[in-house]
Amino acid sequence: MISAIKRFFDQQLSSQTDNNAGNRERRLRLASAALLFEVLKTDNHIDERETAAFKEILARDLKLDTEELDEIARLAEEEARQAVSLYEFTSLINESYNYEERVQLIENMWRLALADNHLDKYEEQLIRKTADLIYVSHSDFIRAKLKARDAVQD
Repeated sequence: MISAIKRFFDQQLSSQTDNNAGNRERRLRLASAALLFEVLKTDNHIDERETAAFKEILARDLKLDTEELDEIARLAEEEARQAVSLYEFTSLINESYNYEERVQLIENMWRLALADNHLDKYEEQLIRKTADLIYVSHSDFIRAKLKARDAVQD
């Protein structure tokens, strides 16, 4: 399926001849953003609180610059109903993130899913599937959920 968000991530994540550390780090941040985007659109209703949480996580944890942040947010709104394959993103995460960083990604996914004070069963299913694909243990999956829930309630 061809969509603007898919093309954006494909273009940004494609292997380029300039495969330096900075480029790889940028591709990794965009892969993480794509997984977070999947949570954002999963319940087919993008709430303002979810959008704010999405932008906050991207800016704070993924250190995306303003241009990348705006572009991803704009595409997320336009393409909320389009699908993006998880494999290309989770494989990059597995290659590059250490275990603690993968757990942090799962926690961020939980924060995003819980931002609207409603956990949709499909959001939980997506986070569980992602946790499995990036080899996060079930106990850390649950701890991340509880930590995110507590942070959202504060």
